[in-house]
Amino acid sequence: MGYIKSAALEETGYVVLDPYGKEIDPKEWLDIEYVDWKSSGDTRFAPLASAKGEIECNGFWNHKPPRTDKDGVWIDAQTELAPTLTARAQEPGANVGRCRIIELQPNTYADCLYNLHQDDNNRLNPDGTGWVVRGFFNLTDDKDSFFVLRENRTDPSQETRIALPAGAQLIIDTQRLWHAATHYGDEPRYCLITSWESGPELDAYIAKYNGVNKVDSVEVDQEVLDQGQAEQTRRLAARAAALAARGQKEVTMMSEA
Repeated sequence: MGYIKSAALEETGYVVLDPYGKEIDPKEWLDIEYVDWKSSGDTRFAPLASAKGEIECNGFWNHKPPRTDKDGVWIDAQTELAPTLTARAQEPGANVGRCRIIELQPNTYADCLYNLHQDDNNRLNPDGTGWVVRGFFNLTDDKDSFFVLRENRTDPSQETRIALPAGAQLIIDTQRLWHAATHYGDEPRYCLITSWESGPELDAYIAKYNGVNKVDSVEVDQEVLDQGQAEQTRRLAARAAALAARGQKEVTMMSEA
């Protein structure tokens, strides 16, 4: 039967929506509770919705009973402090699973390439239902930072780099695409990440905000690109060697974050 998926994401695995142009009080992401949860880099997360309405970030399949990343329970203590962000996550009317704000500390392009990962979004998701994808709503004005997307983790020819100013909105099939953010600067980057179920509601939301599935990549000096690729190759080889020395094998990087 297969899963219900958004046609807009079929070709490239992502869409970029019109930017959100309204002001949001930074207190909504600065004054809520964060937990240590490592994803792709030095990160913390502040959950707005979780498996049971608790302030934690675990995959829904790690709870009892285990289930897929849908029907998240909103955390009143968090959503009361972040009403605009909660409304933004609920705006499409699509089923919401996990919904969290990520705090990412500054890193480099080489760090980003090493941290490229795919998300574990659809474990236990029944065939014939909507495929879970993720929405990214950038909160801080990170004009020099960018999201990196690749079909193949180690192939730079397939790379797309998407700018991350305040209000940037993306929807990505993060189980398909390898992804991470390059975040330059001195302050953390904050972004709202929402697990949405694909279907007519999400399709209508993509259409409402004029989603496009191809954008020009952020320009980066070729020397930085080459050095970053070389460093990714070096780090991955070093990790594989360390695992081999312990009698372990390299496994595909998939994150529950």
